[in-house]
Parts: sequence; structure tokens; C-alpha cells
Amino acid sequence: MYYVYIIYSEKLDKKYIGYSTDLKQRMSYHNSKRSPFTARGIPWKLIYYEAFLSEEDAKREELFLKSGKGRERIKFLLQNIPGEVA
Repeated sequence: MYYVYIIYSEKLDKKYIGYSTDLKQRMSYHNSKRSPFTARGIPWKLIYYEAFLSEEDAKREELFLKSGKGRERIKFLLQNIPGEVA
């Protein structure tokens, strides 16, 4: 399985989009200061994820969510979560 996920840092009021094959391990990574992109925002909370059978489909969705139209979709889906997409 391949997961596209969105995590949120209340501290930074930011969202981060990524993809992984092991979502639990990836959350641990983001919250352990090992990732230079997310170290300052600890603690990160998982606010959304999608599961894919194909790595190619997951990568395509991750790129879409990072695009202008994807950001609009995130705002629509997650209307009660503050923050900007990182």
C-alpha cells in the first residue's frame, strides 16, 4: 500500500503533504526531528490520508495536492483545519 498524507503543525499553523509506504513509521519520523522540513513544527498531527495500490498513483496524487487545484481541494475537504499547505 502507498499512502498520501497531510499532517498539520499547530505550532507553525502549517500543513505538510507527503507519501509513504509505512504511514505509522513516517509519522514517527516527522515527529522525531530527523526530517529537516518538519523538525521545527513538532508535534505534527495526521489530519488526512488516502491509500493507493499503485506507487505511481500515489505520487501523482501527492503532486496534485501540492498544485493550485489540489490546494483548493484540500481547503474544501478540510474546512475545519487551519493553516497553509507547506
